[in-house]
Amino acid sequence: MFTPIRKIARVLRVPSVEEREMAYLNGSHDRFDLEYRQRQVDRGLFRQR
Repeated sequence: MFTPIRKIARVLRVPSVEEREMAYLNGSHDRFDLEYRQRQVDRGLFRQR
């Protein structure tokens, strides 16, 4: 009975800051890009309001 509601809620859920940071880091192409992205995350790229 609640399965369709749970599916809809899962689709509409906004990713957390940690999930967005991890997705950004996982998108790096090489070591240098990863290091650049890590510096961006450390500076608070995703934690700005």
